[in-house]
Amino acid sequence: MPKPTFKARVWAIREKVRAGQNTYELRWRVGDTPFSSTFKSKTQADGRRAKLLTAINDGVPFDEITGLPMTEVRAKDDVSWYIHARDFTEMKWAGAPAKTRTTIADMLATATPVLVTSRLGMPSTEDVRTALYSWAFNVNRWRDAPPAKVQKVLEWVERQSIPMSHLDEPLLMRKVLTAFTLNLDGSKSSPHTVRRKRAIFHNALGYAVEARRLPHNPLHQVQWTPPATTEAVDPAVVANPKQVRRLLGKVQEQGKRGEHLKAFFGCLYHAGMRPAEAVWLRKANCHLPVSGFGLLSIDGSRPRVGSSWTDSGTPHDTRGLKWRPAKETRPIPIPPELVTALREHIDAHGVAPDGRLFRTSRGGLVQESGYGVVWKKAREKALTPEQAASPLATRPYDLRHAGISLWLNSGVDPAECARRAGHSIAVLLRVYAKCLDGATDAANRRIAEALSEWD
Repeated sequence: MPKPTFKARVWAIREKVRAGQNTYELRWRVGDTPFSSTFKSKTQADGRRAKLLTAINDGVPFDEITGLPMTEVRAKDDVSWYIHARDFTEMKWAGAPAKTRTTIADMLATATPVLVTSRLGMPSTEDVRTALYSWAFNVNRWRDAPPAKVQKVLEWVERQSIPMSHLDEPLLMRKVLTAFTLNLDGSKSSPHTVRRKRAIFHNALGYAVEARRLPHNPLHQVQWTPPATTEAVDPAVVANPKQVRRLLGKVQEQGKRGEHLKAFFGCLYHAGMRPAEAVWLRKANCHLPVSGFGLLSIDGSRPRVGSSWTDSGTPHDTRGLKWRPAKETRPIPIPPELVTALREHIDAHGVAPDGRLFRTSRGGLVQESGYGVVWKKAREKALTPEQAASPLATRPYDLRHAGISLWLNSGVDPAECARRAGHSIAVLLRVYAKCLDGATDAANRRIAEALSEWD
Protein backbone atom coordinates (compact mmCIF):
# COMPACT_ATOMS: atom_id res chain seq x y z
CA MET A 1 0.00 0.00 0.00
CA PRO A 2 1.24 3.56 -0.71
CA LYS A 3 2.65 5.23 2.35
CA PRO A 4 2.14 9.03 2.41
CA THR A 5 4.66 11.42 3.93
CA PHE A 6 5.20 15.18 3.98
CA LYS A 7 9.02 14.81 3.88
CA ALA A 8 9.80 15.74 0.27
CA ARG A 9 12.63 17.77 -1.26
CA VAL A 10 13.32 18.72 -4.90
CA TRP A 11 16.83 19.44 -6.19
CA ALA A 12 18.03 21.48 -9.14
CA ILE A 13 17.88 20.05 -12.66
CA ARG A 14 21.07 18.42 -13.86
CA GLU A 15 22.08 18.51 -17.53
CA LYS A 16 23.65 15.40 -19.04
CA VAL A 17 25.08 14.55 -22.45
CA ARG A 18 24.53 11.04 -23.76
CA ALA A 19 25.35 9.85 -27.29
CA GLY A 20 25.76 13.43 -28.35
CA GLN A 21 22.32 14.47 -27.08
CA ASN A 22 21.51 16.68 -24.11
CA THR A 23 19.10 15.34 -21.48
CA TYR A 24 17.84 16.93 -18.28
CA GLU A 25 17.56 14.94 -15.07
CA LEU A 26 15.18 16.02 -12.30
CA ARG A 27 16.00 14.56 -8.88
CA TRP A 28 13.94 14.64 -5.67
CA ARG A 29 13.67 12.75 -2.41
CA VAL A 30 10.55 11.46 -0.61
CA GLY A 31 11.24 10.38 2.94
CA ASP A 32 14.58 8.57 2.67
CA THR A 33 14.06 7.37 -0.91
CA PRO A 34 15.62 9.21 -3.90
CA PHE A 35 13.75 9.50 -7.22
CA SER A 36 14.63 10.88 -10.65
CA SER A 37 13.11 11.49 -14.07
CA THR A 38 14.89 12.33 -17.33
CA PHE A 39 13.48 14.74 -19.92
CA LYS A 40 14.54 15.61 -23.46
CA SER A 41 14.10 19.36 -22.95
CA LYS A 42 14.86 21.83 -20.20
CA THR A 43 11.32 23.20 -20.49
CA GLN A 44 9.77 19.79 -19.72
CA ALA A 45 12.06 19.31 -16.74
CA ASP A 46 11.28 22.79 -15.40
CA GLY A 47 7.54 22.18 -15.73
CA ARG A 48 7.71 18.93 -13.83
CA ARG A 49 9.90 20.48 -11.12
CA ALA A 50 7.40 23.34 -10.72
CA LYS A 51 4.55 20.86 -10.22
CA LEU A 52 6.44 18.97 -7.50
CA LEU A 53 7.36 22.23 -5.72
CA THR A 54 3.74 23.40 -5.88
CA ALA A 55 2.58 20.14 -4.28
CA ILE A 56 5.14 20.58 -1.47
CA ASN A 57 4.13 24.22 -0.90
CA ASP A 58 0.43 23.26 -0.87
CA GLY A 59 1.03 20.65 1.85
CA VAL A 60 0.22 17.67 -0.37
CA PRO A 61 1.61 14.37 1.01
CA PHE A 62 3.88 12.28 -1.21
CA ASP A 63 3.86 8.52 -1.75
CA GLU A 64 7.11 6.91 -0.55
CA ILE A 65 6.73 4.02 -2.98
CA THR A 66 6.22 5.91 -6.27
CA GLY A 67 7.62 9.27 -5.18
CA LEU A 68 4.53 11.00 -6.59
CA PRO A 69 2.21 13.47 -4.84
CA MET A 70 -0.78 11.56 -3.45
CA THR A 71 -3.10 13.64 -5.63
CA GLU A 72 -1.40 12.16 -8.69
CA VAL A 73 -1.47 8.64 -7.24
CA ARG A 74 -5.21 8.86 -6.68
CA ALA A 75 -5.88 10.50 -10.05
CA LYS A 76 -3.93 7.74 -11.73
CA ASP A 77 -6.09 5.07 -10.10
CA ASP A 78 -9.33 7.08 -10.02
CA VAL A 79 -12.35 4.87 -10.64
CA SER A 80 -16.05 5.64 -10.75
CA TRP A 81 -18.34 5.25 -7.76
CA TYR A 82 -20.10 2.44 -9.62
CA ILE A 83 -16.87 0.45 -9.99
CA HIS A 84 -15.98 1.11 -6.36
CA ALA A 85 -19.43 0.03 -5.21
CA ARG A 86 -19.03 -3.28 -7.03
CA ASP A 87 -15.55 -3.72 -5.55
CA PHE A 88 -17.01 -3.04 -2.10
CA THR A 89 -19.79 -5.57 -2.72
CA GLU A 90 -17.29 -8.24 -3.75
CA MET A 91 -15.05 -7.51 -0.76
CA LYS A 92 -17.95 -7.94 1.67
CA TRP A 93 -19.69 -10.85 -0.04
CA ALA A 94 -17.76 -13.95 1.03
CA GLY A 95 -17.95 -13.37 4.77
CA ALA A 96 -21.45 -11.89 4.90
CA PRO A 97 -24.69 -13.72 5.72
CA ALA A 98 -27.27 -13.61 2.94
CA LYS A 99 -29.40 -11.07 4.81
CA THR A 100 -26.42 -8.74 5.21
CA ARG A 101 -25.76 -9.03 1.47
CA THR A 102 -29.27 -7.74 0.78
CA THR A 103 -28.82 -4.77 3.12
CA ILE A 104 -25.53 -3.82 1.43
CA ALA A 105 -27.18 -4.03 -2.00
CA ASP A 106 -30.13 -2.00 -0.70
CA MET A 107 -27.85 0.85 0.41
CA LEU A 108 -25.79 0.84 -2.78
CA ALA A 109 -28.94 0.80 -4.93
CA THR A 110 -30.13 3.88 -3.03
CA ALA A 111 -26.86 5.84 -3.17
CA THR A 112 -25.75 5.07 -6.73
CA PRO A 113 -28.55 6.93 -8.60
CA VAL A 114 -27.56 10.06 -6.63
CA LEU A 115 -23.85 9.78 -7.48
CA VAL A 116 -24.13 10.48 -11.20
CA THR A 117 -22.80 13.33 -13.34
CA SER A 118 -26.10 13.84 -15.15
CA ARG A 119 -29.68 12.57 -15.06
CA LEU A 120 -30.15 13.12 -18.78
CA GLY A 121 -31.65 9.95 -20.28
CA MET A 122 -31.94 8.32 -16.85
CA PRO A 123 -34.21 5.22 -16.91
CA SER A 124 -37.21 5.00 -14.58
CA THR A 125 -36.63 4.81 -10.83
CA GLU A 126 -38.04 1.28 -10.71
CA ASP A 127 -35.83 0.04 -13.57
CA VAL A 128 -32.70 1.55 -12.01
CA ARG A 129 -33.54 0.01 -8.64
CA THR A 130 -34.11 -3.45 -10.12
CA ALA A 131 -30.93 -3.37 -12.20
CA LEU A 132 -28.74 -2.21 -9.32
CA TYR A 133 -30.22 -4.24 -6.46
CA SER A 134 -30.82 -7.51 -8.28
CA TRP A 135 -27.87 -7.50 -10.70
CA ALA A 136 -25.13 -4.92 -10.17
CA PHE A 137 -24.71 -5.57 -6.44
CA ASN A 138 -25.51 -9.28 -6.30
CA VAL A 139 -22.29 -11.22 -6.85
CA ASN A 140 -24.20 -14.45 -7.50
CA ARG A 141 -25.73 -12.81 -10.59
CA TRP A 142 -22.41 -11.70 -12.07
CA ARG A 143 -21.89 -15.03 -13.78
CA ASP A 144 -25.16 -14.61 -15.72
CA ALA A 145 -25.89 -12.29 -18.63
CA PRO A 146 -28.56 -9.79 -17.53
CA PRO A 147 -31.68 -9.20 -19.64
CA ALA A 148 -31.27 -6.60 -22.38
CA LYS A 149 -33.35 -4.04 -20.47
CA VAL A 150 -31.22 -4.46 -17.35
CA GLN A 151 -27.99 -4.32 -19.37
CA LYS A 152 -29.08 -1.03 -20.91
CA VAL A 153 -29.73 0.48 -17.46
CA LEU A 154 -26.38 -0.71 -16.11
CA GLU A 155 -24.54 0.75 -19.09
CA TRP A 156 -26.19 4.12 -18.45
CA VAL A 157 -25.23 4.01 -14.76
CA GLU A 158 -21.63 3.11 -15.58
CA ARG A 159 -21.35 5.98 -18.08
CA GLN A 160 -22.83 8.58 -15.70
CA SER A 161 -21.28 7.44 -12.41
CA ILE A 162 -19.05 10.14 -10.92
CA PRO A 163 -15.32 9.58 -10.27
CA MET A 164 -14.40 8.73 -6.69
CA SER A 165 -12.23 11.86 -6.51
CA HIS A 166 -15.42 13.94 -6.78
CA LEU A 167 -16.94 12.46 -3.61
CA ASP A 168 -14.95 14.78 -1.35
CA GLU A 169 -17.86 17.22 -1.39
CA PRO A 170 -20.08 17.69 1.72
CA LEU A 171 -23.15 18.82 -0.24
CA LEU A 172 -22.98 15.67 -2.38
CA MET A 173 -22.76 13.55 0.75
CA ARG A 174 -25.83 15.34 2.10
CA LYS A 175 -27.77 14.42 -1.04
CA VAL A 176 -26.98 10.76 -0.47
CA LEU A 177 -28.02 10.95 3.18
CA THR A 178 -31.28 12.61 2.13
CA ALA A 179 -31.92 9.75 -0.30
CA PHE A 180 -31.58 7.32 2.60
CA THR A 181 -34.53 8.98 4.35
CA LEU A 182 -36.98 8.27 1.52
CA ASN A 183 -38.58 5.12 0.15
CA LEU A 184 -39.12 4.54 -3.57
CA ASP A 185 -42.70 5.83 -3.29
CA GLY A 186 -41.55 9.05 -1.62
CA SER A 187 -42.65 8.08 1.88
CA LYS A 188 -40.27 8.37 4.81
CA SER A 189 -37.97 5.46 5.59
CA SER A 190 -37.92 4.09 9.11
CA PRO A 191 -35.21 5.52 11.40
CA HIS A 192 -33.64 2.05 11.64
CA THR A 193 -33.37 1.84 7.84
CA VAL A 194 -31.79 5.30 7.60
CA ARG A 195 -29.21 4.54 10.28
CA ARG A 196 -28.38 1.17 8.75
CA LYS A 197 -27.84 2.64 5.28
CA ARG A 198 -25.74 5.47 6.67
CA ALA A 199 -23.53 2.98 8.55
CA ILE A 200 -22.95 0.84 5.44
CA PHE A 201 -22.26 3.94 3.31
CA HIS A 202 -19.71 5.07 5.88
CA ASN A 203 -18.09 1.64 5.65
CA ALA A 204 -17.98 1.84 1.84
CA LEU A 205 -16.26 5.23 1.99
CA GLY A 206 -13.84 3.86 4.59
CA TYR A 207 -12.97 1.11 2.15
CA ALA A 208 -12.24 3.82 -0.44
CA VAL A 209 -9.76 5.41 1.98
CA GLU A 210 -8.18 2.00 2.52
CA ALA A 211 -7.91 1.53 -1.25
CA ARG A 212 -6.36 5.04 -1.59
CA ARG A 213 -9.27 6.19 -3.70
CA LEU A 214 -10.10 8.94 -1.20
CA PRO A 215 -7.77 10.88 1.13
CA HIS A 216 -10.27 10.69 3.99
CA ASN A 217 -13.87 9.74 4.69
CA PRO A 218 -15.93 12.70 3.38
CA LEU A 219 -18.97 11.74 5.45
CA HIS A 220 -17.30 13.24 8.52
CA GLN A 221 -17.59 16.70 6.98
CA VAL A 222 -21.40 16.68 6.95
CA GLN A 223 -23.29 18.13 9.91
CA TRP A 224 -26.19 15.71 9.76
CA THR A 225 -28.20 14.19 12.59
CA PRO A 226 -29.78 10.80 11.90
CA PRO A 227 -33.41 10.33 12.95
CA ALA A 228 -33.93 9.11 16.50
CA THR A 229 -34.62 5.41 16.93
CA THR A 230 -35.76 3.24 19.76
CA GLU A 231 -34.92 -0.40 20.25
CA ALA A 232 -37.45 -0.86 22.98
CA VAL A 233 -40.40 -3.13 22.29
CA ASP A 234 -43.72 -1.30 22.33
CA PRO A 235 -45.69 -2.63 25.33
CA ALA A 236 -48.79 -2.46 23.13
CA VAL A 237 -47.59 -5.49 21.11
CA VAL A 238 -46.99 -7.70 24.16
CA ALA A 239 -49.76 -10.22 24.84
CA ASN A 240 -50.39 -11.75 28.26
CA PRO A 241 -50.51 -15.54 28.82
CA LYS A 242 -54.31 -15.65 28.61
CA GLN A 243 -54.31 -13.88 25.27
CA VAL A 244 -51.52 -16.12 23.95
CA ARG A 245 -53.41 -19.29 24.89
CA ARG A 246 -56.49 -17.96 23.12
CA LEU A 247 -54.44 -17.13 20.02
CA LEU A 248 -52.81 -20.56 19.93
CA GLY A 249 -56.24 -22.14 20.30
CA LYS A 250 -57.49 -20.25 17.24
CA VAL A 251 -54.38 -21.33 15.34
CA GLN A 252 -55.19 -24.97 16.05
CA GLU A 253 -58.75 -24.57 14.80
CA GLN A 254 -57.58 -23.75 11.26
CA GLY A 255 -57.52 -27.27 9.88
CA LYS A 256 -54.40 -29.34 9.22
CA ARG A 257 -52.16 -26.35 8.67
CA GLY A 258 -53.24 -24.76 11.93
CA GLU A 259 -52.83 -28.00 13.87
CA HIS A 260 -49.32 -28.31 12.46
CA LEU A 261 -48.33 -24.74 13.39
CA LYS A 262 -49.68 -24.53 16.94
CA ALA A 263 -46.49 -25.94 18.46
CA PHE A 264 -44.42 -23.76 16.10
CA PHE A 265 -45.98 -20.61 17.54
CA GLY A 266 -45.70 -22.13 21.01
CA CYS A 267 -41.91 -22.31 20.57
CA LEU A 268 -41.75 -18.59 19.83
CA TYR A 269 -43.61 -17.80 23.04
CA HIS A 270 -42.57 -20.43 25.61
CA ALA A 271 -38.95 -20.77 24.42
CA GLY A 272 -38.43 -17.17 23.22
CA MET A 273 -37.20 -18.53 19.88
CA ARG A 274 -36.81 -16.48 16.74
CA PRO A 275 -38.98 -17.76 13.86
CA ALA A 276 -35.89 -18.71 11.83
CA GLU A 277 -34.70 -20.82 14.78
CA ALA A 278 -38.05 -22.57 15.13
CA VAL A 279 -38.01 -23.32 11.39
CA TRP A 280 -34.84 -25.39 11.94
CA LEU A 281 -35.94 -27.11 15.18
CA ARG A 282 -35.31 -30.85 14.91
CA LYS A 283 -36.22 -33.79 17.07
CA ALA A 284 -32.56 -34.17 18.04
CA ASN A 285 -32.76 -30.68 19.58
CA CYS A 286 -35.60 -31.71 21.89
CA HIS A 287 -35.58 -33.38 25.30
CA LEU A 288 -39.26 -33.93 26.08
CA PRO A 289 -39.84 -35.83 29.33
CA VAL A 290 -43.25 -37.25 30.25
CA SER A 291 -43.54 -34.73 33.09
CA GLY A 292 -41.85 -31.54 34.20
CA PHE A 293 -39.72 -29.10 32.24
CA GLY A 294 -38.06 -30.11 28.98
CA LEU A 295 -35.04 -28.71 27.14
CA LEU A 296 -34.45 -27.42 23.62
CA SER A 297 -30.83 -27.21 22.42
CA ILE A 298 -30.89 -24.68 19.60
CA ASP A 299 -27.95 -24.97 17.19
CA GLY A 300 -28.83 -22.86 14.16
CA SER A 301 -31.42 -21.03 12.12
CA ARG A 302 -32.71 -20.88 8.57
CA PRO A 303 -33.83 -17.32 7.71
CA ARG A 304 -35.54 -16.96 4.34
CA VAL A 305 -33.67 -14.46 2.17
CA GLY A 306 -34.03 -15.57 -1.46
CA SER A 307 -32.17 -18.13 -3.54
CA SER A 308 -30.14 -15.54 -5.46
CA TRP A 309 -28.48 -14.29 -2.26
CA THR A 310 -27.43 -17.57 -0.61
CA ASP A 311 -24.35 -19.66 -1.34
CA SER A 312 -26.45 -22.81 -1.57
CA GLY A 313 -28.92 -21.43 -4.10
CA THR A 314 -31.82 -22.26 -1.78
CA PRO A 315 -34.25 -19.62 -0.44
CA HIS A 316 -33.19 -20.18 3.18
CA ASP A 317 -29.72 -19.24 4.40
CA THR A 318 -27.78 -21.72 6.53
CA ARG A 319 -26.91 -19.83 9.70
CA GLY A 320 -25.60 -20.54 13.17
CA LEU A 321 -27.04 -18.81 16.20
CA LYS A 322 -27.24 -15.05 16.00
CA TRP A 323 -24.28 -13.26 17.67
CA ARG A 324 -22.76 -16.65 18.62
CA PRO A 325 -19.65 -18.50 17.40
CA ALA A 326 -20.20 -21.17 14.76
CA LYS A 327 -21.53 -24.51 16.04
CA GLU A 328 -22.38 -23.10 19.48
CA THR A 329 -25.70 -24.21 20.97
CA ARG A 330 -28.20 -22.41 23.20
CA PRO A 331 -30.04 -24.61 25.72
CA ILE A 332 -33.52 -23.35 26.60
CA PRO A 333 -35.59 -24.97 29.36
CA ILE A 334 -39.25 -25.15 28.31
CA PRO A 335 -42.37 -25.44 30.51
CA PRO A 336 -44.55 -28.57 30.62
CA GLU A 337 -47.16 -26.79 28.47
CA LEU A 338 -44.77 -26.64 25.52
CA VAL A 339 -43.33 -30.10 26.24
CA THR A 340 -46.82 -31.55 25.90
CA ALA A 341 -47.52 -29.58 22.72
CA LEU A 342 -44.30 -30.80 21.08
CA ARG A 343 -44.88 -34.43 22.10
CA GLU A 344 -48.39 -34.27 20.66
CA HIS A 345 -47.06 -32.62 17.51
CA ILE A 346 -44.50 -35.38 16.93
CA ASP A 347 -47.08 -38.10 17.60
CA ALA A 348 -49.57 -36.53 15.18
CA HIS A 349 -47.29 -35.31 12.39
CA GLY A 350 -43.98 -37.13 12.75
CA VAL A 351 -40.81 -35.44 11.56
CA ALA A 352 -39.14 -34.70 8.23
CA PRO A 353 -36.34 -36.98 6.94
CA ASP A 354 -33.78 -34.52 8.37
CA GLY A 355 -35.58 -34.50 11.73
CA ARG A 356 -37.37 -31.13 11.38
CA LEU A 357 -40.57 -30.82 13.39
CA PHE A 358 -42.20 -28.16 11.23
CA ARG A 359 -42.55 -28.32 7.46
CA THR A 360 -44.82 -27.47 4.56
CA SER A 361 -47.20 -29.96 2.96
CA ARG A 362 -44.39 -30.85 0.55
CA GLY A 363 -41.83 -31.24 3.33
CA GLY A 364 -40.05 -27.94 2.79
CA LEU A 365 -39.06 -25.33 5.35
CA VAL A 366 -42.04 -23.38 6.68
CA GLN A 367 -42.24 -19.85 5.34
CA GLU A 368 -43.48 -16.58 6.74
CA SER A 369 -45.92 -16.21 3.88
CA GLY A 370 -47.63 -19.40 5.06
CA TYR A 371 -47.61 -19.10 8.83
CA GLY A 372 -48.29 -15.35 8.56
CA VAL A 373 -51.71 -16.04 7.01
CA VAL A 374 -52.58 -18.46 9.81
CA TRP A 375 -51.52 -15.94 12.45
CA LYS A 376 -53.57 -13.16 10.88
CA LYS A 377 -56.73 -15.30 10.97
CA ALA A 378 -56.02 -16.32 14.57
CA ARG A 379 -55.83 -12.66 15.66
CA GLU A 380 -59.13 -11.89 13.98
CA LYS A 381 -60.87 -14.73 15.83
CA ALA A 382 -59.10 -14.60 19.22
CA LEU A 383 -59.02 -10.86 19.91
CA THR A 384 -61.76 -8.30 20.43
CA PRO A 385 -62.30 -5.83 17.57
CA GLU A 386 -60.45 -3.16 19.59
CA GLN A 387 -57.52 -5.48 20.27
CA ALA A 388 -57.41 -6.70 16.65
CA ALA A 389 -57.20 -3.07 15.48
CA SER A 390 -54.33 -2.41 17.91
CA PRO A 391 -50.66 -3.46 17.54
CA LEU A 392 -51.22 -6.34 20.02
CA ALA A 393 -49.36 -9.44 18.77
CA THR A 394 -49.45 -8.14 15.20
CA ARG A 395 -46.56 -10.35 14.08
CA PRO A 396 -45.63 -13.88 15.10
CA TYR A 397 -42.31 -12.38 16.27
CA ASP A 398 -44.28 -10.53 18.95
CA LEU A 399 -44.76 -13.90 20.68
CA ARG A 400 -41.02 -13.88 21.39
CA HIS A 401 -41.35 -10.40 22.90
CA ALA A 402 -44.26 -11.57 25.03
CA GLY A 403 -42.44 -14.68 26.25
CA ILE A 404 -39.27 -12.85 27.23
CA SER A 405 -41.27 -10.08 28.92
CA LEU A 406 -43.08 -12.77 30.92
CA TRP A 407 -39.76 -14.19 32.11
CA LEU A 408 -38.53 -10.78 33.22
CA ASN A 409 -41.76 -9.75 34.92
CA SER A 410 -41.90 -13.10 36.70
CA GLY A 411 -38.66 -12.28 38.48
CA VAL A 412 -36.33 -14.53 36.46
CA ASP A 413 -32.74 -13.31 36.74
CA PRO A 414 -31.95 -11.04 33.75
CA ALA A 415 -28.72 -12.94 33.06
CA GLU A 416 -30.70 -16.16 32.68
CA CYS A 417 -33.32 -14.42 30.51
CA ALA A 418 -30.55 -13.06 28.28
CA ARG A 419 -28.93 -16.47 27.96
CA ARG A 420 -32.19 -18.12 26.95
CA ALA A 421 -33.08 -15.33 24.52
CA GLY A 422 -29.63 -15.27 22.92
CA HIS A 423 -28.88 -11.65 23.85
CA SER A 424 -26.51 -9.72 26.06
CA ILE A 425 -27.96 -8.49 29.35
CA ALA A 426 -27.64 -4.87 28.20
CA VAL A 427 -29.61 -5.52 25.00
CA LEU A 428 -32.20 -7.58 26.85
CA LEU A 429 -32.94 -4.86 29.40
CA ARG A 430 -32.95 -2.17 26.73
CA VAL A 431 -35.18 -4.01 24.27
CA TYR A 432 -37.29 -6.64 26.00
CA ALA A 433 -37.90 -5.44 29.55
CA LYS A 434 -41.50 -4.46 28.93
CA CYS A 435 -44.65 -4.98 30.92
CA LEU A 436 -47.33 -7.49 30.14
CA ASP A 437 -50.90 -6.43 29.58
CA GLY A 438 -52.24 -5.80 33.07
CA ALA A 439 -48.82 -5.74 34.76
CA THR A 440 -49.15 -2.00 35.42
CA ASP A 441 -52.26 -2.57 37.53
CA ALA A 442 -50.44 -5.25 39.52
CA ALA A 443 -47.53 -2.87 40.13
CA ASN A 444 -49.94 -0.13 41.23
CA ARG A 445 -51.55 -2.52 43.71
CA ARG A 446 -48.19 -3.42 45.22
CA ILE A 447 -47.29 0.27 45.56
CA ALA A 448 -50.65 1.01 47.17
CA GLU A 449 -50.19 -1.90 49.61
CA ALA A 450 -46.75 -0.59 50.56
CA LEU A 451 -48.14 2.90 51.21
CA SER A 452 -51.07 1.55 53.25
CA GLU A 453 -48.66 -0.01 55.73
CA TRP A 454 -47.76 3.50 56.85
CA ASP A 455 -51.36 4.66 57.37
